[in-house]
Amino acid sequence: MARVPLSIVVLAAGKGTRMKNGRPKVLHPLAGWPLIRHVLATARRLEPDRLVVVLAPNMAEVEAEVRAFAPEAGIVVQVPALGTGHAVAVARPELAATGSVLVLYGDTPLLATETLARLLAERERTDSAVAVLGFRPHDPSGYGRLRFADGELVELVEERHADPELKAVGSCNSGVMAFDAARLRILLDSLPLRPEKNEYYLTDTVALAAGRGWSCRAVEATAIEGLGVNSQRQLAELERLWQERRRGELLDEGVVMPAPETVFLASDCVVEPGAVLEPYVVLGPGTRVEAGAVVHPFSHLEGAVVEAGAAVGPFARLRPGTVLESGARVGNFVEVKATRLGKGAKANHLTYLGDATVGPGANIGAGTITCNYDGIAKHRTEIGAAAFVGSNTALVAPVRIGPGAIVAAGSTITRDVPEEALAIARGQQENKAGRAAEIRSRLRRKAAERGRP
Repeated sequence: MARVPLSIVVLAAGKGTRMKNGRPKVLHPLAGWPLIRHVLATARRLEPDRLVVVLAPNMAEVEAEVRAFAPEAGIVVQVPALGTGHAVAVARPELAATGSVLVLYGDTPLLATETLARLLAERERTDSAVAVLGFRPHDPSGYGRLRFADGELVELVEERHADPELKAVGSCNSGVMAFDAARLRILLDSLPLRPEKNEYYLTDTVALAAGRGWSCRAVEATAIEGLGVNSQRQLAELERLWQERRRGELLDEGVVMPAPETVFLASDCVVEPGAVLEPYVVLGPGTRVEAGAVVHPFSHLEGAVVEAGAAVGPFARLRPGTVLESGARVGNFVEVKATRLGKGAKANHLTYLGDATVGPGANIGAGTITCNYDGIAKHRTEIGAAAFVGSNTALVAPVRIGPGAIVAAGSTITRDVPEEALAIARGQQENKAGRAAEIRSRLRRKAAERGRP
């Protein structure tokens, strides 16, 4: 059977004034991604023939996000803002004339691709004019309801117009709708203007289709999939729900999380089965933790790769561009950025490694820093295999420590250290017998003169 053409429209013209911070609503982050990126990612997994995003004027930031993440998407601007029905009508010239049209919203990020596939399959199987995605949220207030008659969906009813019986038992309208492309054009042309808001409601297409004798169907999603964002409170709630769902997926796949409720994950982070995420770990965007790796408590990773057998933390920070090869260890209060630690390399305490390469088996002592920034540009440090860098060392980049070299504790290294060499760069120590008692006596006299005990 030939595949039915699929067009997807994402409505993202809302200003989000109730978010109260001036940022377009669909650019607010959830699990490290803007809301609209979640929706676009879901849409792309359906492999649509055409993908169109509807924006309002002066939404350059949103347009830039769409073009960066989904460059194949068409962008149309809705002028003036006359409601959801008008928004889809504005997009209509960009849609295929046949097949299915799926309408999504840029602020509804919890939709599952499988659920949308079921919705499309139901519309196509029954040759319905409209198919609506219903759901039953734990708090249904504010959502319209689905009205059925003789097993057919006949109307979408705003909550304020729903009777108590419909409010009590009715499935809620998620706003997500699938249409037969040919009949959608007729329905859009027939939409009435709602005078109370001077808008055309896309939801009115159901009653219009039913009035023409066209079949309308509904598919039910889970209790969270249709939830949208209109306030910071709702955004925080969706973050909680997203995290719960993703943690559950990783646990089912075999990731070890002794306290999963304390772990926070970004949308695109990858955690392989058998990896261990201990309590209070944050995995930011672009992070990968391989099987057998361990991330100890209170560690924050972003844009980093932790290979099998490597260990991070506790209280460590891995910044973008960090790679820990197998068996490498980064310990407490260590920060690493744009640095690769080779197999078995160690930086166990109180260290900063930036713009560096650390060879296999090298040991970085406590208090070591790579001085990678001169105020204008960044410079690299290379530390060879099996090198030993003593505690409290400053490596002033660009600089190279050769394989097997030893850097004495307390050194400030400004020149390359050859292979197997010992580098000492510190002032010479002097011991002056008896001076400690003399110094203490002098300090006590000065304190007494100032009236201190």
